[in-house]
Amino acid sequence: MSKKFAPHRADIVGSFLRPVRLHEARARFQQGEISAEELKRVEDECITELIQKQLDAGLKVITDGEFRRSYWHLDFTWGLQGVRHIELEQGYLFHETETTRGSCELTGKISGEHHPFVEHFKFVKQFERPGVVARQTIPAPAQFYAELFRGKNAENTLKIYPNQEELILDIAAAYRTVIKDLAEAGCRNIQLDDCTWGAFCDHCYFEEKIGSNADSEELKAVSLRLNNLALERRPEGVTITTHVCRGNYHSDWACSGPYDAVSKTLFSQEKVDAFYLEFDDDCSGGFKPLADVPEGVDVVLGLITSKHPQLEEKAAVIRRIHEAAQYVPLERLYLSPQCGFASCEIGNKITEEDQWRKIALVQEIAKEVWG
Repeated sequence: MSKKFAPHRADIVGSFLRPVRLHEARARFQQGEISAEELKRVEDECITELIQKQLDAGLKVITDGEFRRSYWHLDFTWGLQGVRHIELEQGYLFHETETTRGSCELTGKISGEHHPFVEHFKFVKQFERPGVVARQTIPAPAQFYAELFRGKNAENTLKIYPNQEELILDIAAAYRTVIKDLAEAGCRNIQLDDCTWGAFCDHCYFEEKIGSNADSEELKAVSLRLNNLALERRPEGVTITTHVCRGNYHSDWACSGPYDAVSKTLFSQEKVDAFYLEFDDDCSGGFKPLADVPEGVDVVLGLITSKHPQLEEKAAVIRRIHEAAQYVPLERLYLSPQCGFASCEIGNKITEEDQWRKIALVQEIAKEVWG
C-alpha cells in the first residue's frame, strides 16, 4: 500500500455523545410517532453538525459518531443477511453495570451483500476534503462470532451451522463483501472494533463469562484466523486498523489485565495496519507487550480516558508516550482517547463540552510530541 489513511497523530476511536434531539427522535421512532424517513432526516442533520465540529476541532478523520446505531457492534450484525435483532434475558455484565439486552440471532446462512452501513458511509464521504478522510467503524469478525455463542445463542447458531468451519468461512466471506462494497463507495479507512481480545486479557472475566472449561488458546486461534480470513484479498488503497476494547458502557468497563496474554498472537499475527490500544488506567498494564508489534505496524496509544471528565495532566501523558517509545519507535506511535465517547447510545457520564476538551487535549499533546 503506497499510502496509509490512518492513524493520525491526534486520532479518535469513532463514537460521540448523541445530542438530545437525536435521543428524542429515536425514542419517538420506537414508539411509532415518526417514520423512518423522519428519523433519518434528524440523523442526517445531527451527523452533519457533528462532522463540522470534528473539522473545527482540527481532526484529520471524520465519522458519523455512530449516530445511526444503538450499539457499537450489534447494529452492524443486524445488517448482515441471515441475521436478526433479538433481546436476551440479560445484558452484558460490566464491572458495576448491566447493559441493555440486545443481541443477534441467525435466521439462515450469513452473507454480506446490501449492507446498510455502505449507505451510511456514503453520507459521511461527501464531507471529505484534502487532508481529511472519512472512517467507517465496524465490529471485528471475531466479535460477531463471539456474539453468536453468547448465552443461549449457541443453540440456534449450531442448528444453522453444525459445521464450525462453514460458519467461520461464511462470516469471513460476508465481511469481505462488506469491505469490498465500502471500498467501492470510496472508503479508505475501516476500523475493526474488537472486545474479544480484551476478554482474553482478563482471566477471571473469561472464565466467568465464557466458562472455565473453554480453551482460551483455541478461541484465540479461531479469533485470529477469522479476522485474518476477512482481510484476505483486501481492496488496494484501504487502510484497515483494529481497536482493542475492554468495554465502554456508561463510563463502566468490563475487562482488565495487561496485553501480555494476547501480544504474541494478536500483535504479532493479525494483518492490520495499526492497533488502537487502551492504556488509560493501571488495569491496562505496561507497554512491554508492544515489543511484539511488527515493524511497519503502527500503534495508537489510548492514554486519554473517555469515561471521566477530568483532564489528564499533559506532562504525565507525554512521559507515558516516551515510555512506550522504548518498545515501538516514536514515529510509529499516535495518540487518541482510549475508546469512543458513546460506544452505545446511552453514552458515557460526561458532557459534550467535556468530550471536546478531551479532543483538544489530544491535539495539544500530539502537537507538542510530534510537531
